[in-house]
This record gives sequence, structure tokens and C-alpha cells, in this order.
Amino acid sequence: MTDVGPRLDHAGAESLAAALRSGATTAAAHTERVLDRAATLGPTVGAFAHLLPELSRAQAEHADAAIARGDARPLVGVPLPVKALTRIAGVPWDAGSVVLRGTVAEVTDGVAEDILAAGTVTIGTTTVPEFGFPCYTEPVGQDPARTPWDTRRTAGGSSGGAAAAVATGIVPLAHGSDGGGSVRIPAACCGVVGLKTSRGLVSPGPHGSEGPGLVADGILARTVRDVALGLDVIVHTRPGDAYPLASGTTTFRQACEHPEPLRGGLRVGLLTEPLNIRTVVHPAALRATERAAELLRGQGCEVVEIGAPFTPEQWQAFFPLWAVGAASIPLPDGAEDHVTALTRWLREQGREVTGRELAAASIGMQTVARRAGEAFAAFDVILTPSLSGPPALPETLQLPDPAADFAAQCAFTPWTSTWNMTGRAAVSVPLHRETLDGVELPFGVHLGAVRAGDDDLLLAVAALLERLDPWPLVTPVRAPSIEDDEGPGHV
Repeated sequence: MTDVGPRLDHAGAESLAAALRSGATTAAAHTERVLDRAATLGPTVGAFAHLLPELSRAQAEHADAAIARGDARPLVGVPLPVKALTRIAGVPWDAGSVVLRGTVAEVTDGVAEDILAAGTVTIGTTTVPEFGFPCYTEPVGQDPARTPWDTRRTAGGSSGGAAAAVATGIVPLAHGSDGGGSVRIPAACCGVVGLKTSRGLVSPGPHGSEGPGLVADGILARTVRDVALGLDVIVHTRPGDAYPLASGTTTFRQACEHPEPLRGGLRVGLLTEPLNIRTVVHPAALRATERAAELLRGQGCEVVEIGAPFTPEQWQAFFPLWAVGAASIPLPDGAEDHVTALTRWLREQGREVTGRELAAASIGMQTVARRAGEAFAAFDVILTPSLSGPPALPETLQLPDPAADFAAQCAFTPWTSTWNMTGRAAVSVPLHRETLDGVELPFGVHLGAVRAGDDDLLLAVAALLERLDPWPLVTPVRAPSIEDDEGPGHV
């Protein structure tokens, strides 16, 4: 049989898995092609912190043997890289920081255990900013993550490398994690799908802990079905979880095929008012949400415009928890002077928070979540722009003054963190594109769940939008120069 592998270079996870099972190609052959693209194309978009060719080749050999035995696991032999904030024993782990360069993980985190146990091929760990704090990915001494739509612009953060690797077609899907939008922001910047799971659906154990419950794992992929396949791998509760949430669906992949949650009329709250800061929203971002709203209305959904359920000042309850988290990271002696200005500032702010202030911040975050819950209770899904504008130029976010940097990040991402506070699932869908300054750019729409465990509902709605209005699946890398600018416009 002729190896059709090269034709599968940009295949989705589901199609690739079927080709591997049919014998159209082998995991070993496909892995070599992926490693080659990761080494040559990856640096252009800053996709990988560390490539792992030896591990990946061994995994591919095991996958081919498993397939020969009739192994029916859906993702056997499929490339699925792990975000560089997550540990894999024996693999370099520096969390995007120069102060941890040379560190090798001694344990494998639970979510990585599940990804490896699914028979996937790791390829490498994907690039992150220092400790995952900012919504851009500019690690010192590593290639910055850039959107392939315009490599002058950020791929977002902190799962920026994951989104870039998926958008360019190097891999069909990737693992991410999200503490304030870190899966959904890069997905929007890179024109892919990115879902943050409900709190408690993916265990942080056995080596991690929930803390205030802001961080959740997720998956980025080019199609909703592939995101669902990835979720089926990572959804797992473990003994001792603080917020265990059992999945209410047979498989998330099946949720993409069954429109039952949409029958009888879905109630959608359309929220375009920024939540965490007062800022201007780009007209193209608003047109993206209206595009989604019109599609949903056409399917019998009721779409109702709503306002913000809390003020930016009330949202600030989020900040002390974030800052204390930064201050709590154990660093080597003498490392403080070598972290980024933003990390140093966050740690300084965190060290100034008293116990009473920390308790008040926790209550404040819960109050914001309750106000949101009360305001959203009449709806099934909340629709917002994913970002306030197009993928940003890094220099507009990474500012010399860390306080200004943080404010600029808030203005760029005025909605995503609310779903970290509520603990509900949320997804960014790459529904819209417009040409700005002569370059076509993606604009994501954000669907936020109202109820805990409604990840399957979000997948059903996202899959419906994908069927009604498909988006480009692989983005050729475009590195425009200033001379390419042709003036504003849109499509």
C-alpha cells in the first residue's frame, strides 16, 4: 500500500487517527514529518519550548504496535503536545522562566499522565510566558509565540505556543491550561477553537492543588470535534479533589453530534460590555458576536442583549489572589532579580497582601461569581467577543511599567477571566475574520456556560456554529512587512 502520509500533514486528529488505524500511514512515519515541521516551522511562530524527538519516536513505535493489536483508543499515535507549565518526568521543565532553565521534572502531572496514557505522541512541550502570568507569550531567551495570520502579532498567552502549533497545522490539537483566559485568548489570536473546562472536571492531582479554583485545563484544536476528543482524554477526577465534577456525558465527542440541548430554543445572553475594565471594543469584535447571534437566531435560539453584572472595581477582587499566587512560587536563591518585570511586580504586590485582605479577596471573587450567576441564570449560554480587538502587537501589551502592562492586558481581555471566577466552562470559536491594514485577522466569539458541567452544551453550540459557518482550518504563516499595509478595510 502506498503511504499517503504526506497528504495527512494537516489532517485533524479524528482523520489522522482513522488513517493510522487503516494502515494508510504509520505513527512512526507521521511523527517524523511532524518533528520536521516542528523544528523548521515551529520557531517562526514560537510553538515549542522543548522538542522531544527521542520520546516521541518511542511513543510512535508503541502506538504502531498498539494499533497492530487492534487498540481502539481514539487518539493512539496522534500528536498531542503538552503545555510547558505541566510536568512530564524526565523532561525539561522551566515554566517559561530563565531562573528555572536546566530544571528537569521529577514527576508527571495527572493531566499529562492521562494524555500519555491515551497513546498520544508528545512531540514537545509548547511555549509559555514566565509562569503563565501574561496574556502574551514572550519568554526570555526563547522564540516568542506569534499568530501565523501575522507574525508581527502575538499568539496570545499563556497557551500561546499551543495555539500557534495547532493553527499552523504542525499538530492537530494541543493541551492548554487557563487561569484567566489562557486557552481562549490564544485560540482567538490564532483562529482556532479553545475550550476551558468546568472547575473540577479535570483534576489537578495527584501533584497539584486547586488553590482558589481559578485554573482549569483545556484543549485547543482546529475543529470542535477534535477539541471534544481531547477532552475525552483529560477529563478525570481523582481522590482528594476539592471540586470533583463528574462528567454528565457519555463522551464529549458524541456531544458534538447530538443537538438535543439546542432543541426547544436555547436562550443566549449577548454581552458586549467589558467586564474587568472600561475600554473600547473594536467594531470587528462586535461584528463577530453579531455574526454568531444571527446564526443562532436562525436556528430558533432566543438572543437577548444584557449588561455587565458587576463593575470593574468589583472585578478587582481577582487581583490579590493572582498576586499572592505569584508571590507563593518558590524560586531559587537570588532568582528575584532575574525574573521579568511583570513577575517581580506581581510578587511584590502579593507579598504586601495581608491575611485579612486575602480573605476579603476570596469573598470578593465569590461575590462577583454570584452576581454573574444571578444575572446569567435566565440563560443557557452567554455570548461575548473573545477579545476586545484583533491579535495585539506585543509592544502594546508588554509595557515597561508592569502596572500599565497589567491594565493593557485587562483591556485586551475584558471577558475571559469572569469564567475562571465562576468556574464554568467557556470556549472561543474562530467564527469571524476581517482585513485590517491589509492583513486578514481572526476574531473569535466567546461562549460561556451558565451552569456547572455544561461543557457538552458548549461543544454542541460550537459544533452547530462550525456546521453553519465553517472557518479556515490551517493558516499559512504570514510575515507581512510595513510595506504590505494597504489601509483599513474588512471582509
